[in-house]
Amino acid sequence: MAQTAQQRTIASVENEAQRVFALQREAYGRHPFPSYAERVNNLRRVERVLVDNKQAIADAISADFGHRAFEESMMAELFTSIDGLRDACKRLEGWMAPQKRHTSVLFATGSNRVIPMPKGVVGIISPWNYPLFLTISPLTSVLAAGNRAMIKMASNSQHLCRLLAEKLRAVFSEDTLAILPGVRAQDFSSLPYDHLIFTGSADAGKNVMRAAAEHLTPVTLELGGKSPTIVCDDFDVDEAASRILYAKLLNAGQTCLAPDYVMVSEGRRDAFVAAAKRIVPKRYPDTGSSQYTSVIDDKSYRRLRATLEDARAKGAEVIPLVPDGRFDDTLRKFPPHIIVGVTDDMTVMKDEIFGPLLPVKTYQSLDEVIAYVNGRDRPLGFYVFTNDRSAEHKLVYSTISGGVTVNNCMLHVAQHDLPFGGIGASGMGQYHGHEGFLEFSKLRPVFTSPRLPILDMFYPPYTKKHRKILDLLIRFKR
Repeated sequence: MAQTAQQRTIASVENEAQRVFALQREAYGRHPFPSYAERVNNLRRVERVLVDNKQAIADAISADFGHRAFEESMMAELFTSIDGLRDACKRLEGWMAPQKRHTSVLFATGSNRVIPMPKGVVGIISPWNYPLFLTISPLTSVLAAGNRAMIKMASNSQHLCRLLAEKLRAVFSEDTLAILPGVRAQDFSSLPYDHLIFTGSADAGKNVMRAAAEHLTPVTLELGGKSPTIVCDDFDVDEAASRILYAKLLNAGQTCLAPDYVMVSEGRRDAFVAAAKRIVPKRYPDTGSSQYTSVIDDKSYRRLRATLEDARAKGAEVIPLVPDGRFDDTLRKFPPHIIVGVTDDMTVMKDEIFGPLLPVKTYQSLDEVIAYVNGRDRPLGFYVFTNDRSAEHKLVYSTISGGVTVNNCMLHVAQHDLPFGGIGASGMGQYHGHEGFLEFSKLRPVFTSPRLPILDMFYPPYTKKHRKILDLLIRFKR
């Protein structure tokens, strides 16, 4: 039976991915260890593409969203990406240096070292919510480690995808770096990479991991979850609300690290809500304006409307934070709301929100907070607002999460010298900075045997002398 035009197009995209993979694997075989100068040159070429095309990049992201505030793209995506590239260039020489290691007593006249080696060809699957940063940030670690990279961007990010593919193709050979517009995730992730990093939903992450398992490909999964935000009684409630709401409403809440729900003591709930009602209208007096980002697509917009109505129907109080904020079904502008009186059977407390809805729960003790957080999937972020070091210590050391920001939200992801990654349902593996370099490197141990023939004394046939020597070694203390 003859193929349709659509089938031929899909087949050609699949073949393109296979073709580029073969090119990169062959290039890795020819040149498996790029020099420090080559790696820095690669990082600086990526940086130059971003700097030279910043307006076009912001416009492409906005086109993909329907509308995205220019300042959000510049700050949360372009600056953070460029800053990470520059930081890697400064630190790379130290990261690449072989590490000397101690030798055990029997081999004391030999030597040990560890050489960070490139793994080979790394696949990067990036999401739509921060499509530039969550492409360039892992790419920075991949290139710093000396690998070659293939990139599949989200179907909702094709304006940006095509722009980056064009600009990077002009300065990189595709046997080093290639972005592949149009390729499907299942076709991309089924290739036998030397490492695969995926950022996205937990369900999609499971599919990626299954595909990678066919080739025993190691994976880094950056997922999401419901990041808790705890406001302790000693912290100023207005300041906490100001910082939490900035993080929550950035990108209209479409952030994997966004504070997903807030826990305040019972006596301070109303003060927190009142602060939110004062703060948000000043920042977003008109949610239909260019300052406020659209929800990415109709499916997500409808899901958020349904989540809000589910909470209302189950008895929660839904509080609009912008008095004149209107739902715009055409532009997919979704005004921010706080939801109080939430219960665990509500969708807003079961699923990751990924939008401008903020549930507020109350607590009576920090032990209650800890039990609630630990009774749920391990989150990507955990946020604690307190100036009391003992309360901070208790909350941080009694829970587990991908990362922590104290007295703010999400800012740990912007620190280049901190690893970024999840745990459990929020992901596995980590990147950024030195840990990112290590994630995409094989730490290759090298032992150089002693020149003196010390081991000769252990060659058989065995005698009483062997037992005496072994007994001496076992009892020896260094």
